[in-house]
Amino acid sequence: MNPHIITTIDEGILTIRITRPEKKNALTLAMYAALADAIRGAGDDESVCAIILTGADGAFSAGNDLNDFLSVAATGLSGATPILAFIESLARARKPLIAAVDGVAVGIGSTLLLHCDFVYASPSSLFRFPFVDLGLVPEAGSSLLLPALAGRARAAELLMLGDAFDSATAERIGLVTAVVEPDALLPRAMETARRLSAKPQAALLATKALLRSDADAVMERVMTEARAFDTCLRTPELREAVTAFREGRKPDFARARRGG
Repeated sequence: MNPHIITTIDEGILTIRITRPEKKNALTLAMYAALADAIRGAGDDESVCAIILTGADGAFSAGNDLNDFLSVAATGLSGATPILAFIESLARARKPLIAAVDGVAVGIGSTLLLHCDFVYASPSSLFRFPFVDLGLVPEAGSSLLLPALAGRARAAELLMLGDAFDSATAERIGLVTAVVEPDALLPRAMETARRLSAKPQAALLATKALLRSDADAVMERVMTEARAFDTCLRTPELREAVTAFREGRKPDFARARRGG
């Protein structure tokens, strides 16, 4: 298991904690692989009734690790296999998924929440879909799932403008189930997991399957997004976004398009 992905099982509840605080829990390819393995393993383990995803040290996840992202940019879709495996593990998860979010949830840190059945967030949590600002397109099926959740107009605002939004907004659009104080966040997630564990499992899992968006349709959209993502990786705007980030300045996309 990856040292940044810590798993524990208690009372039939699998808790997966992302622990890379020095990078605000940004995900490497190895971390994606470990997350996918944990979620798939829970689906095959009849003793596990629910899964909790959480972060550490005041962050949920800041998204992709920059160095790993650049390696994917160099190799294209073939290098993104662990990321796609993680997304598929979410889309096809058999057991209820509960997220406990405290702090930043950026990029995949926000899009993964669209696959969760319950999301609890602290008041200070911040969410953002920054893809267009990075010269990219949305991922994890978010171009399909977010409009279905929040409506097309609000999804366009969140995905195209890419502004950060708070927990109250996330709750209002349905991304978050409830806003909970930080010290009560994990206990609330555990309480929900215990309630789910006590219910008839056949009926519970069937209900989750009925509520879930068609996994095949979601994965079809994921792959459509991935191909568009791959195309964006070759654009001058993407190179300008990465260069500007490294240089600590605001990107000049108009200049990049002019070839300046």
